[in-house]
Amino acid sequence: MKLAVLVSSGLSTLALAAPAQTFENKHARLAKRAALTDVPVTGYATQNGGTTGGQGGETTNVATLSELATAVKDDEPRIVIITGPISGTGDVRIGSNKSIIGKDSNAELSGFTLTVKSKKNVIIRNLIVSKVVGGDAIAIQLASNIWIDHVDLSSDMSHDKDYYDGLLDITHAGDFITISNSYFHDHWKCSLVGHSDSNAAEDTGHLRVTYYNNYWKNINSRGPSLRFGTGHIFNNYYENVSDGINTRQGAQLLVQNNVFVGSKKPLYSTNGGYAVAEGNDFGGGANAAPQGTLTSVPYSVPSLIAASAVKDAVVGSAGATLTF
Repeated sequence: MKLAVLVSSGLSTLALAAPAQTFENKHARLAKRAALTDVPVTGYATQNGGTTGGQGGETTNVATLSELATAVKDDEPRIVIITGPISGTGDVRIGSNKSIIGKDSNAELSGFTLTVKSKKNVIIRNLIVSKVVGGDAIAIQLASNIWIDHVDLSSDMSHDKDYYDGLLDITHAGDFITISNSYFHDHWKCSLVGHSDSNAAEDTGHLRVTYYNNYWKNINSRGPSLRFGTGHIFNNYYENVSDGINTRQGAQLLVQNNVFVGSKKPLYSTNGGYAVAEGNDFGGGANAAPQGTLTSVPYSVPSLIAASAVKDAVVGSAGATLTF
């Protein structure tokens, strides 16, 4: 019983070291039980009143792009279950008080963006999103209290670096966001927090984001890149990520117990970004970020995984591995 509670909380990798697996066959991943009403248990998404998504609302199954767009567009509480693959173009605008959840590993989205703009209280879990042209895979703008968990986001490295946009970009004062247990791979510019050096007036005091227990593989840069805001980045595993964590434009980061393999610049600064780094394994790289002031966060954090155990805990568990 104790194990089931830990797994359904979304913190399975903090409580259980899963066996290492490759990601060559996404349908052979380790499956974990979860509940449709799970909420984040750590990270900035637990602040500002917390994040509950569609809890308390009706549950709706969708199988087409039009069904998905209709189910998520209003602000009524609703749990939306994606039951199979969906492809298309453009973007799907997600309203407040929604949980968008893939039923199983068949919930593969391709070609279109999931956008949360000027909304709040949204949960996105257990989805595979790939090869979105003309926008981000997931875009968060002017939105607050967002939990992204157990998603698999990718494109490819065979096109020019500007062919695709970001995999998960948080811009225009997005706030109180947690990204956990997710797999980012095969992409040039992965996750941007704060879109422009000239947007300080809007972004300063916002862009509070937590990344934990994520697997980053074959990424050129932005793992993440964070301007102006506040970032807590812990227990992530980086494999062949050239430019890893970039702190920029006065951002303050707390970077704890992450592991880097094959990174040229695992942690570095651009134009006055800062970081406090503790317990990390930078592999053959080094920390090039000036010492920051963020030494604690306003939420409780379960015991950190030691860097030596991060690979076994994260690889094989991150990504769209849940079943409902």
